[in-house]
Amino acid sequence: MKVDRVETRPVTLRPERPIGSALGQLHSFGCILVTVRADGLTGETVVFTLNDRRTKVLRALIDEMADLVIGQDAGHIAGFWSRAWRDVNFMGHKGMPVMGISALDSALWDLAGKRAGLPLYRMLGGASARVPVYHSGGLWLDRSTDELIAEADSFKAAGFRMMKMRLSAGDPDWNIVRVRAVREAIGPKIRLMADANQGLTETDAIRLGRRLEEFDLTWFEEPLPAWDVEGLARVAAALDTPIASGETDYTRYGFRRMIELRSADILMPDLQRVGGVTEFMRVGHLAEAHDLPVSSHLFPEQSLSVLGALANAHSLEYMPWFSELYCERLDFADGYAIVPERPGFGFTFDEDRIRHLERQGA
Repeated sequence: MKVDRVETRPVTLRPERPIGSALGQLHSFGCILVTVRADGLTGETVVFTLNDRRTKVLRALIDEMADLVIGQDAGHIAGFWSRAWRDVNFMGHKGMPVMGISALDSALWDLAGKRAGLPLYRMLGGASARVPVYHSGGLWLDRSTDELIAEADSFKAAGFRMMKMRLSAGDPDWNIVRVRAVREAIGPKIRLMADANQGLTETDAIRLGRRLEEFDLTWFEEPLPAWDVEGLARVAAALDTPIASGETDYTRYGFRRMIELRSADILMPDLQRVGGVTEFMRVGHLAEAHDLPVSSHLFPEQSLSVLGALANAHSLEYMPWFSELYCERLDFADGYAIVPERPGFGFTFDEDRIRHLERQGA
């Protein structure tokens, strides 16, 4: 079965209200819907940019890379990955070139599952039909303390047993007050994570991390800029709280470096940055060989199938940013996300909703 064509479509999604984090204010998500077609079947995935910045550039790159799959056997995904890796050598093996590989790779895997009539997690090895899930779609910096408490209570009432809040790069006392408020609201049995979104210096991360240890955090996420893996290793060594990181790193080579330096206790590949399903699985197995768990970053509709295939899956990040793009919805039970038994990723684009979004953006 050979690939007939590749289609990309841009749509813009907007949160109900602007989102505040140490990265700044987030007003919109410039999504690129990627569809690979072969013999009447489709493989689908999505990539995006924040605040619609550089969406046209990323889309153009994916369109340019389509010649690496058109006319090729749709099932030879490892072959595509190797060709693409060589093809982008001049542009570099990080950033948008890898995002282009990721988009096409993930769409090809969705197509492979549909062709086989199998859910992707079973095709990839099938470790578990459910994955622990944490709610990440709230507890932002722009929320007041009262809003944080109300949101945390709502996540708990909805059955989530884990949730993540954000930390500021500013006053550490302000962070402590907010973390204490959430911990007291949800109680000791609900697992709580805190994400600094790369906003701290090494010294400040260690100081804040030590103060946070009284709250029994499941992890302290991305305290330092993503490129400072050496500094992150020193932070990890100084704290009892596990460090989670990796969402801004690329391919198995970036994660190999993190593992060598012991920069993180929990690795967090991002499907868009890591290199798609193929490379996420490689990173997962590399982590398992070093007795490290993996979580996911964003893209829960796709990441769930990959985590379901990994025996060292820690948790799925539930971020509802992209849910309106799909006909199906994620299924949760008892603090777990249920891996779909539908073919491929198990999620298909809602064409009526997408046409509406396209008209809005016209």
